[in-house]
Amino acid sequence: MSVDSSHPALTGLGHGRCLVIGEVALTHDGSLGLAHAFIDAIAAAGADAVKFQTHIAAAESTPSEPFRVKFSRQDATRYDYWTRMGFTAEQWAGLAEHARERGVLFLSSPFSIEAVDLLHRIGMPLWKIPSGETPNTFLLDRILETGAPVLLSTGMSPVAEIDAAVARVRARGVPVGVFQTTTAYPCPPEKIGLNLMAFYRDRYQCWVGLSDHSATIYPGLAGVALGMDLLEVHVTLSREMFGPDVIASVTTQELRQLVDGVRFIERMRANPVDKEQSARETAHLRTVFTRSLVARRDLPAGTVLTAEHLAIKKPGTGLSPDRLSDVIGLRLARAVAADQLLAADDIEGLAR
Repeated sequence: MSVDSSHPALTGLGHGRCLVIGEVALTHDGSLGLAHAFIDAIAAAGADAVKFQTHIAAAESTPSEPFRVKFSRQDATRYDYWTRMGFTAEQWAGLAEHARERGVLFLSSPFSIEAVDLLHRIGMPLWKIPSGETPNTFLLDRILETGAPVLLSTGMSPVAEIDAAVARVRARGVPVGVFQTTTAYPCPPEKIGLNLMAFYRDRYQCWVGLSDHSATIYPGLAGVALGMDLLEVHVTLSREMFGPDVIASVTTQELRQLVDGVRFIERMRANPVDKEQSARETAHLRTVFTRSLVARRDLPAGTVLTAEHLAIKKPGTGLSPDRLSDVIGLRLARAVAADQLLAADDIEGLAR
């Protein structure tokens, strides 16, 4: 199935517009209805893409695969969990169509060759390679056959492994992006690694971004301010939901704040301010916000002015306060009232 390459998230990629991906992963907990609800919620929050994970248990795992962390009371083994998380090809196609109807890109990370083939038939505008699969050359080579851009996560990869994966993608002439990823759920601030995005951009001359597991909107906003191209955040409908990724997710309400912040920052970055032009544009406000020299009390003509005779008050339509030292010791040419703004003509011998 073809995909819409005219989506603004694709045409703007690398041109100052950050691709914002709302990551559902497996937080749908095997419920097709909940998966569709996530699409609606993430689209309503303004994200560019909704992303799932496609696990085909028999192609990916063995029945003896243990849980890394036993989080599910419902599933005896990890294999059982993968089985329960699976959808049919028709159901995946329905999810993809729903996303397109809502104007968001449909993405899903494959965890087997069979999953790549299934998703390719549906139509993938981009491939997101999860951290654990970055060194999986068999999977990567099958994905590269599709010709769609590849986004690499780096959470468990040393630099040499990232070098190899980027080179493998480039050798096939496929566009590539690199996510800074820290495999910690949730990820604390000191391990986010925003500095590595500049390192990746300099090293690979490619799209760079952040796959964020902090459960906050702050790293994403900071990364966009630094000019990153890609942002992926885990999303939950509520922090009371079940699933291993909920603890590292933002809510859909927070996703809305994040997207609004991203677009605000993009507009700031795209519109550098010329200070001189800005000053000219606000010149009409200077008289409102600046100040003048005024008489502190009623003063008769001929008064020799001292600092005690004068105050500095708004508006700025009278004699500028920076003339204070010029007027001290000069005589008033005429009487002035308390709070009267002084003008040059009020003072004998004052140079214009």
